[in-house]
Parts: sequence; C-alpha cells; structure tokens
Amino acid sequence: MARSMSRNGKRIQPAMNVTPLVDVVLVLLIIFMVVIPAMNKSAHVDLPSLFNTDKEAKSKTDPFTLSLTLTGELYFEQDKVDAERMIDTLREANEKEPSRRLILRADRGAKYGEVRDLFKSCQEVGFPGVSLKVNEVKQQGKSNPSGT
Repeated sequence: MARSMSRNGKRIQPAMNVTPLVDVVLVLLIIFMVVIPAMNKSAHVDLPSLFNTDKEAKSKTDPFTLSLTLTGELYFEQDKVDAERMIDTLREANEKEPSRRLILRADRGAKYGEVRDLFKSCQEVGFPGVSLKVNEVKQQGKSNPSGT
C-alpha cells in the first residue's frame, strides 16, 4: 500500500463521512416515534386526580389492568371484554396467575355506582389486591400538608 504525501511532505489524514450514518439514525428515530404510540392499544380513560397518591409498588409481576371507559366499555389489559363475559375473564386470569394483583382504571366521568360494582366484582373473584388507578395533582405554591 502506497502512502500518499501532500506537497509539504506530511501524510494526508482521511476524514470519515458520518452523514449517511446520521441519516439512518434519524430515520430509525422517526420510525420508532410513530410506531411506539400506535402499539399502545389500551382504552382511553381520563383518570380522576388526587393529591398525595400512594407510590406504585414495585413487584416481580405487573398487575392486571381492567379499564372502564366513559361510554361503559370494559377492557381487560388491551382486549375489549363484554360485561357478561367480564367475570369469567377475570376468574380465568386469576386462576392462571393467582399472585397477580388487579388495577381498576375508571374514567372520571363514569358513574360511581358502576365503578363501585365493578370494584366489588373484582374483589369477589379473589385477586390478592384490587387498586384504583388515579393521577396525582401537584400542589403549586402550597406547603406540605404533613408538616415536614
């Protein structure tokens, strides 16, 4: 391999063109930005908000999710479930994995009676824990109510 020299006797330094690499990375980034939100097919639920919510418990298994939309539709995980089939679906899931908890997500506009009845049904199935999912409201400009 011959060494190339410039006129003044110094070696020429090769320069790497990274433009194609950057182009490929940006195209992949755009693809992931479009595809990832489309993969989340769970029901749209506008959760009620509370101050001082409990921190989410970290466990080895994620809890099941049951969602109640404003229109009264039920979703177990990401699958739509008929109200008549809901109890059977919950029982099957609890029998397969009896140690998993259940989180109930109900739209803030859903009727309280429906949410209460759904919560009771979930407890009767026998899940080790049934929780209500809510959003946390941040207090702005107020002191900490616990006094610390």
